[in-house]
Amino acid sequence: MANVTDLQSKYSKLAQEYSKLRAQNQVLKKAVVDEQTASCSLKDELKQKEQSLRKVEQEMDSLSFRNQQLTKRVELLQEELLLSESKSKKSKFHEADEQFRRQEAQLRVRLDQLEKESEQHQAVVDALNRKYTDAIEKLQNDKALLEVNAQTLEREAKDCRIRTEECQQQLRKYQSEVSSQLKHSSSVIQEKVPFNDTQLSDYNSLNVPLHNRRHQLKARDVAAQALGFVQSLVSALLNLHSYTEQRVHIYPLDSSIEAISPVNLKFSQYLHENASYLRPLEEDLLQLHHSITEDSITALETLVKLQDFSRSFSSYSSFLQKILPYQLQSLEEDCEASLCTAALASKNRQLQKDMKKLTAVFQKLKSYVALLALPSVCSDAMCQSSANAVFTQMSACLHGLHDAATELSQHYSQKASLEQGLPTVTQKLCTTNECLLSSLASLTNSCGKMATFFSNNLDFLASCPGYGPRGGFLNPQQADSVMENKRRAATYMSTIRKVQSESVPYREALANRHVLTSSTESREGLMQQVAQSQEKISRLEQEKEHWLLEAQLGQVRLQKEIQRIAQLEAQITTGHPPETHSAADGPDPMCADAPEPLQDTSVIGMLTITPCSESAADQESREHLIKHHYMSRVSEITAQLQMCDSKAVHFHAECRAVAKRLAMAEKSRETLTEELKVAHQNITRLQDELSTTKRSYEDQLSMMSDHLCSMNDTLSKQRDEIDSLKLASKGNSKKNKSR
Repeated sequence: MANVTDLQSKYSKLAQEYSKLRAQNQVLKKAVVDEQTASCSLKDELKQKEQSLRKVEQEMDSLSFRNQQLTKRVELLQEELLLSESKSKKSKFHEADEQFRRQEAQLRVRLDQLEKESEQHQAVVDALNRKYTDAIEKLQNDKALLEVNAQTLEREAKDCRIRTEECQQQLRKYQSEVSSQLKHSSSVIQEKVPFNDTQLSDYNSLNVPLHNRRHQLKARDVAAQALGFVQSLVSALLNLHSYTEQRVHIYPLDSSIEAISPVNLKFSQYLHENASYLRPLEEDLLQLHHSITEDSITALETLVKLQDFSRSFSSYSSFLQKILPYQLQSLEEDCEASLCTAALASKNRQLQKDMKKLTAVFQKLKSYVALLALPSVCSDAMCQSSANAVFTQMSACLHGLHDAATELSQHYSQKASLEQGLPTVTQKLCTTNECLLSSLASLTNSCGKMATFFSNNLDFLASCPGYGPRGGFLNPQQADSVMENKRRAATYMSTIRKVQSESVPYREALANRHVLTSSTESREGLMQQVAQSQEKISRLEQEKEHWLLEAQLGQVRLQKEIQRIAQLEAQITTGHPPETHSAADGPDPMCADAPEPLQDTSVIGMLTITPCSESAADQESREHLIKHHYMSRVSEITAQLQMCDSKAVHFHAECRAVAKRLAMAEKSRETLTEELKVAHQNITRLQDELSTTKRSYEDQLSMMSDHLCSMNDTLSKQRDEIDSLKLASKGNSKKNKSR
């Protein structure tokens, strides 16, 4: 099934690459067509420019012709003037001379104007000539570049077609392989798999999830950055609450001079407790960061420490809710002060709205954090789509927090500037306001950084599927099992990668074998000798017990004889003859007065010995019983010994079978590890090839898109210049026509 899924993923990736290549090929074709059309349009524009240049040259010729006509007319007038001076000698000659001079002056002025206009027209014509020549050179260069680019695009299009054909061949090959393996896998599934355990959540929860090390490193990095931002946020909030408490004791009434209002007193007492609510936030997030290690599994279902952070955040949000009415009432008291102006009162109203908005944003964040901490208690409490929605809404809420902090900082800055203009303001109040503004600035900065950070990592947080057994949920017990399996795998790989000891030479091995065989033979002989010695020892023990009993009986008899001798000596000394008693007369008075029976203990039990004389039949029966007892004990011990020997032989055979199985398992493990290495090498090679091809395609597409953008920019600039030149030439032509 794993091979089928891998091939299916490869097939889908190749299909995506094929579709991308087809789209890129179409884009390249379209780009080539656009470049061709652009080159044609540029050629047409070049022709139009040449035509306009010819028109301008014709206009210049006409202007030069008119200038020549004017100069000829002036010369004729001068000649007529000379003739009139020589011919007219009349009295009215002075008036005519003055009239001629006036006309001459007017004509000279007109001539100067025309010369200036001609110079201006000549300068315009020269400038247009230079401009048009530069434009023509640029267009020619652009045309050459476009032709080169068109050729390169055609070559790239050919290469893309060749690559698409190769990809299609690979795709057909992988399709055939996937179809064959799919058929084989489906047949195996139908024959061997009784049911699909991923369809039922109860069975699917028994599957072991995978461990993604790259995801762990990314999660640890994100947690470290979040910890830094939260620490800066906590520091800013601590400063804000502390300086607010200090301001309450200064304004509107100074606590060092007179008593402040009960509302402000209670408000300052609550503000004094801010550290007990803010410090646990930092500590709990630090514990959460420490719990995210490289060898752990990070998902919403396994982040148990997130519950502590959620509780701390909820307590701080409740703290803000608790101090909000006192803060609003404190701002009302600021408005009711005698020196409070209308502008300052309006700023206080705005600050009240800002504080309500800030508290509401923290309430929303509390709800979102509680929702994110819920899967660590109940793994199936929230699906992946809901988690994505929560992350998205949380990102928007963080941006709202930044906006609220920004508005609060702006309005408080305006309020502080207004308070500085009051006549009764003190230096202590100004310093406190500056500290409050700096804490609000750091709060705004921290909120902005946190919102930007969350937005940048939203794809990682929202689109991350987490860990789970084939689409199911993950609980901490499964995470522990995953890490235990990972540790076992690492231990197993380290053991198989150990350098094996050097092998023994062949001759030394043969000598060791001879020594081993001789030692085994000597061991068998020694075992036989030990068995014989144990039998001898058992017989000697039996004899020892027998002779111990005999010695005890002899000692009893000796004591009895000693007593009889003592009694006889006593009778002899008293002079009374000894009395003889028969068995029929009753018990012997000596026996009756004899001491209590003696008891002897040994390893086999307790033997009772009476000091009275016994018959030979009783002694023989007692000895017979003792022998029978010892023989039964010996037979039991030998049976136990035989049973132990048979069990030892059985265990020895089982150990040999287990050793053979272990050797076979080691061989199969080595073959499987080799196959696994080959498979990993193939996977890495394919991934490298895919990444290189994807990177090359992306680079080519980016270069082509940049080139097309630059060409479009140059074309738009050239069109603008052409339009401006057209308008200028039209305006000059209209002026010339009007003149």
